[in-house]
Amino acid sequence: MLREKLSPEHLEVVNESHMHSVAKGSETHFKVVVVSPLFEGMSAVKRHQLVYGALGEMMGKKPSQGGIHALAITSRTPAEWAASPEANVSPLCASKGK
Repeated sequence: MLREKLSPEHLEVVNESHMHSVAKGSETHFKVVVVSPLFEGMSAVKRHQLVYGALGEMMGKKPSQGGIHALAITSRTPAEWAASPEANVSPLCASKGK
């Protein structure tokens, strides 16, 4: 969906569910790194809205129905990525291990 809607030059999708208090084998928490010329001139909020829009109903579904509970987004233009090719680091869940 992200490839189709955003035509990224670089795309990473990482399952970070193991970093959160979820059932073993869960696929509910993800990080995406998207580098697309479509982000040129957009604020971070607008970029994230594009990513959420590309994922469509997956963002609205419950995790038990194949939805995404949490999404960390790094969204860059190709020039921004060339200058700093590093994704944002996701924090550990505050309730992990409690």
